[in-house]
Amino acid sequence: MQELIIDVAVPAERYLAWYQGQAKRVLMRSRDGRSISLPAHHLRPFLTHEGVYGSFVMRFTSDGKMVSLERLG
Repeated sequence: MQELIIDVAVPAERYLAWYQGQAKRVLMRSRDGRSISLPAHHLRPFLTHEGVYGSFVMRFTSDGKMVSLERLG
């Protein structure tokens, strides 16, 4: 299983566009420079009044399907 570390900083106002359905995916870059397009609903469990902030580990299969997304620390 492969994994990537992602640092996320999405203010609540920006997340609102995804929450309202105006956007469906979040484009991010991992610490090793890879681009990631993640369905926004995967970040919903980490949403606070301020938005989504923190470092996350994303685990995925060899064919690129996400297995888990967990906050670090």
